Amino acid sequence: MGRVAQKGRKELKDAPIGIFDSGIGGLTVVRRIGEVLPNESIVYIGDTARIPYGSKSPQTVKNFSIEIGSYLAEIGVKAVVIACNTASSYGLSTLSAILPVPVLGVVGPGARVAATASKNGKIGVIGTRGTICSEAYQSAILANRPELRVYAAEAPLLVPFVEEGHLDDEFVKLALKLYLDPILEKGIDTLVLGCTHYPLLQPAIEKYVGDKVNVIDSASATALALKELLKKTELMKDSGTVLKKRFYCTDNPQGFRREGSRFLGKEIEIVELLPLEELQRAGSKR
Repeated sequence: MGRVAQKGRKELKDAPIGIFDSGIGGLTVVRRIGEVLPNESIVYIGDTARIPYGSKSPQTVKNFSIEIGSYLAEIGVKAVVIACNTASSYGLSTLSAILPVPVLGVVGPGARVAATASKNGKIGVIGTRGTICSEAYQSAILANRPELRVYAAEAPLLVPFVEEGHLDDEFVKLALKLYLDPILEKGIDTLVLGCTHYPLLQPAIEKYVGDKVNVIDSASATALALKELLKKTELMKDSGTVLKKRFYCTDNPQGFRREGSRFLGKEIEIVELLPLEELQRAGSKR
């Protein structure tokens, strides 16, 4: 546990969980974590000044992840959740090596659930270009069950559709046809939603693929994996302590608050601006 072990056990348990994403999509992970771990406090950082991560180079995404992860560790979180599929793909191993707290990404938990769920051995994955090109889901699924066949597809239009509020209209149906038909033709029985925006589209996706395809939400899988991690490391917060949630973004707090409330499923009262200089300062120490 490194430096974090120097704190008292109760103080450590009461410390918040740090969660970050390139923007507001990771709030679907916060939402699921709140359902599974209702006693935990959370600090969330949305890197809205540098969104999107999906179209950036692996090294750039890794550098951003180091900066944000280092900042979260610096302010005293007890664990870090990378609530971004692209950052999980490119930054997880590095953050796990350099941070003094446990680090969890969204790719591994979703891949494990999908590998367990598939009965016919054929799994589909949809995500941003960065996530799919990294082959992180493909590798993680096959690491669980090497005999599986994984069919991955980039679905770049789905993120802007979600952000514009198109969740189940003709635009979405056309996009789902474009992205899903080629992998549905492979006979998959399991589909992984490899982007934190996609849970808002889950009802439309489930309706499109039908009841013979099991749709896996990585946000839900990550929340359950985090619960197991906190149990294993004896970091689960005791009930009855004060619950706090703080939200930061690197640009446009008003827009984050307005749009983020939809992703979180409840009103976000306060969003604080976190200057990029603070993240860069923290990252420069690693």
